[in-house]
Amino acid sequence: MSNSPARPAAPSPDRRRFIKGGCALLASGTLAAQPQLWGQTQELQEKSRERAPAELVNKSTQAATQRGLLHLTRRQITAGGNRGAFGTSGYSCGVAVTSLAGLAMMCSGSSPGQGPYGKHIERCLDFVLSKVRQTGYIARNDSLANENMYGHGFAMLFLSEAYGMTQKTEIGEKLRRAVRLTVQCQNAQGGWRYQPVQVARADLSITVCQIMGLRAARDAGIHVPDEARAKCIEYVKKSQNSNGSFRYQMSGGHSTFAMTAAGVTSLYSAGIYDSPQVKKGLEHLIMHKPGGAGIGGHYFYGHYYAVQAMWHAGGQYWNQWYPAIRDELLGKQGNDGSWTGSSSPEYGTAMACIILQMPLNFLPVFSP
Repeated sequence: MSNSPARPAAPSPDRRRFIKGGCALLASGTLAAQPQLWGQTQELQEKSRERAPAELVNKSTQAATQRGLLHLTRRQITAGGNRGAFGTSGYSCGVAVTSLAGLAMMCSGSSPGQGPYGKHIERCLDFVLSKVRQTGYIARNDSLANENMYGHGFAMLFLSEAYGMTQKTEIGEKLRRAVRLTVQCQNAQGGWRYQPVQVARADLSITVCQIMGLRAARDAGIHVPDEARAKCIEYVKKSQNSNGSFRYQMSGGHSTFAMTAAGVTSLYSAGIYDSPQVKKGLEHLIMHKPGGAGIGGHYFYGHYYAVQAMWHAGGQYWNQWYPAIRDELLGKQGNDGSWTGSSSPEYGTAMACIILQMPLNFLPVFSP
């Protein structure tokens, strides 16, 4: 990969397969002769008007993203025991923030050792690899970052993307170890909780982190048992309310924008593209389009998943959502290039950069 600025990539061909099929029908005249397909024709036309990445990621967005990524490079520690991390205490010194920052840099088109942020990604990678325990659990050995299965899930996702790019033996070995640990910790309901052990009651937030990590690992060629995938899909489906929102736990608990965004994205990531659960979830999410009323807590976590859900949905969902969250984020950026997150500026900045670069479509785990 060259060091030249990343150019927007075309959306996934799979995303357009339905459109191409409809265009062929239109060209042949077959569609006009089948009135029952008229509704599908309208859907095809709607999807075909989806705005191009080059139009969405405008110059202001490119500049803001570059300022954000440069802020992360300035914050990254370059020597000592925390080399590769983004702080010496709190969440910024943990595997979650380090992994998210690495992913944000990968979203620009750089990869480990290559591109403008190649050396920074390598530092992230070295740090995370050093935290993979013999059990497969990815976390610091101290209590500085309050690591839990959130960190493990984000780290598994980051290692999966790095392994897909490099095929390095060490990454593959440690990633397989992490995947085995994750599968072993899945409970009877199909979910996970904060600690790397089986528990009676899982929660959707932690569960989605593991689903995304497992999906990324599978994309990179790591074996993930079909049974584990089937169980987590059922867990997510059973966590949905009748109004389309998703709740924190299958047995009950609060329902939020963040949980709903995570639920919809996890179903898409598991290959569930056309289902009542996805449709109802999208309809619920679109009522909370950025620029309107607030979404409650967990702003960056919620929008990290929401932008993925709308990217998968495409069409007018995407056309409405991305410009709204883009403009909202551009208005929130600090003078130093950072965004203020709930746990640290490094967390908020990494999340914002991932969201803003979603149309570039560089990472398989985020691809429709």
